[in-house]
Amino acid sequence: MDTIYSSMTVSVTELKRNFAGVIKQADECPVAILNHNRPEAYLLPATHYERLIAYMEDLEDAKLTQERAKGPFVEVAIDEL
Repeated sequence: MDTIYSSMTVSVTELKRNFAGVIKQADECPVAILNHNRPEAYLLPATHYERLIAYMEDLEDAKLTQERAKGPFVEVAIDEL
């Protein structure tokens, strides 16, 4: 059994027939798109997707910060800048 990461599901057929209705019913929540009763894709509101991308960028920045915190460091006098 596949895990579904959404409280709303819709079949591919229903999405084709009534795209605007599905979007309206989703009300800014993710929708799992099922193909033969298995999750095939997820339909995300643009704001949700944008937050997800920003979160992933933050995680990448945090990882890079941790990697660089170990050095090596270059000592520079302020007058040399």
